[in-house]
Amino acid sequence: MDLNHTAGAAATATSLPASIDHSELENDGPKAFGDRMGTPASDEKVLWKGRPAVGLLARTAFHTRKLGAYFVALTAIALMMGKTDGAIVSAVLGVALLAILYVLAWLSARTTLYILTDSRLIMRIGMAIETRVNLPLKQVTAAHLRGRGGNFGDIALELSGERLLGTLLLWPHSRPWHYARPQPMLRAIPDAAHLAQLIAETRAQFGAIERNLTEINEAAPASVQHGSQPAPTPARSAPAIHRGEPGLEGAPA
Repeated sequence: MDLNHTAGAAATATSLPASIDHSELENDGPKAFGDRMGTPASDEKVLWKGRPAVGLLARTAFHTRKLGAYFVALTAIALMMGKTDGAIVSAVLGVALLAILYVLAWLSARTTLYILTDSRLIMRIGMAIETRVNLPLKQVTAAHLRGRGGNFGDIALELSGERLLGTLLLWPHSRPWHYARPQPMLRAIPDAAHLAQLIAETRAQFGAIERNLTEINEAAPASVQHGSQPAPTPARSAPAIHRGEPGLEGAPA
């Protein structure tokens, strides 16, 4: 379903949560050391902070479940063909690759902190090179939610503005198959539905927003797929945001 929130309705229907102490942000995950792109200003209200769940991030961003199934199949085929040495090699290689991917997922979660304020979303990310990404809420035109079981999920953000973020800068915190206009994605976060609602309500102070709660598909967009595809449901028009306003920012620390 799609929910269209207006600034007036959000203001009267919902009160935003109490602010999080700014000092907590420097004691939880990667630090910004006062950098303005990664540190909320003193007059900003911090509404939420969080980071990915390691196990879920490993399965959904690093595809450990698919890789594990692949190597199990290889091992089983080798055993059925009587190739014990091949089965052992497949099993050992599979375990080693899965271990590497889980370490990468752990490192990615450890070096990630998502921060939502009353004016922007801050992403402190980067396993090798720490990057701070600043997403003004007025440039968010839609928030897409995908449930991942329990109360966990992913939230991808559609953005307007002239300054676009690169997939390589964002990965793995980007929506798959959206390379022309990358969509930052909060991955494997707890209480995702509540956060999607909070983003929509906070964004409403800058105008209406589309909050699309249909499932995010990790397949390639229909425009690059072959074969018959169902026609997409037209979305309602997003709020007009003038180009030339302060854009998106992202830079290595």
